[in-house]
Amino acid sequence: MRKAFISPAKYVQGENEIENLGYFVKTFGDSALLIAHKDDVLRIKDKLEKTTNKFGITFVESNFVGECSREEVKRLQDLAKEKNCDCTIGLGGGKAIDTAKCVAEGEALIIVPTIAATDAPTSHSAVLYTPDGAFDDYAYFKQSPSVVLVDTTVIANAPTRFLVAGMGDALSTYFEARANVASFTRVNAGLPCGYREGFCKEATGTQTAFALATLCYQNLLREGMKAKIACDGNQVTPALESIVETNILLSGIGFESGGLAAAHAIHDGLTILEGTHKYFHGEKVAFGTLAQLVLENAKVEELEEVLSFCVSVGLPVCLSDIGVSEISEDELRQVAEKSCIKEESIHAMPFPVTVESVMAAIKTADAIGRKFKETGTIN
Repeated sequence: MRKAFISPAKYVQGENEIENLGYFVKTFGDSALLIAHKDDVLRIKDKLEKTTNKFGITFVESNFVGECSREEVKRLQDLAKEKNCDCTIGLGGGKAIDTAKCVAEGEALIIVPTIAATDAPTSHSAVLYTPDGAFDDYAYFKQSPSVVLVDTTVIANAPTRFLVAGMGDALSTYFEARANVASFTRVNAGLPCGYREGFCKEATGTQTAFALATLCYQNLLREGMKAKIACDGNQVTPALESIVETNILLSGIGFESGGLAAAHAIHDGLTILEGTHKYFHGEKVAFGTLAQLVLENAKVEELEEVLSFCVSVGLPVCLSDIGVSEISEDELRQVAEKSCIKEESIHAMPFPVTVESVMAAIKTADAIGRKFKETGTIN
């Protein structure tokens, strides 16, 4: 049986680490194309100036437009050639990071997340959009970023909601990897590189990936609440450091090398509901995780453990928590149908999944979540 594992070549995390960014630029040359929103650049301007002076490197400003589109990627690739940039830096949130991945195409890439809201920074994949923000395609590259540099001081000073949303995304990692192990489903780590070469997955996950996915869940339960409190006060503590690593590294490796399953597919289905649009990816994934547990008939004790964690850090546990106060039977069916399309990760579950079973799981997860919020138990 062919197995695959993928990870960034180097992961570095700590307080004020952006001041060392120039050191990693120097491993490639003297100049870097800096792909970042202007607001993110302003937030860390002093640190960028310090690292520029300390290491004698140059940042080429990209005037990033904020959308990861083919047009923007082409413009930035042309700019990098024109300015003879030695490497590419993606700094900020998901759109800047994905754009940098597409510009670099797997070569000389440094990722610097300024929030810990998702596990995208470590991955070898990106999502492309049209210039007006509609979904276009997926992209996969030959390797993960060369360097992922995480400044926990910056993350601690970002709104706490980002960190909590990252915990919601990370929450699914263990349960989805567990489903992939049971079903021997092939994972993203085995995907070919290039724009949209289909969903032909060529390898199953490794024991290493599942061990990291397991640690991901354990860290959330042990450190999540403490990290939230620290972030509320803009403090870097051991718990916050642990959760930042959990949200970005453990979850990132876990989803690519361990696999996705129902939680993310149900998230994708929920996006058709307008009420969910103002909620973050990880917030919707948290509810999708509860729906997956219902779908697989998880034990009451496991459900209550997950529910307790979600409530303690402020993650959604029912549909109203993600902006859906009412849902018709027709809307619920549309959500389930989108969750069950042929290409979706829901088919990694170790049993046949139907539209009807997903509808039932969503409705039941919603009812369980509402009851837990009211009574503190589902018994």
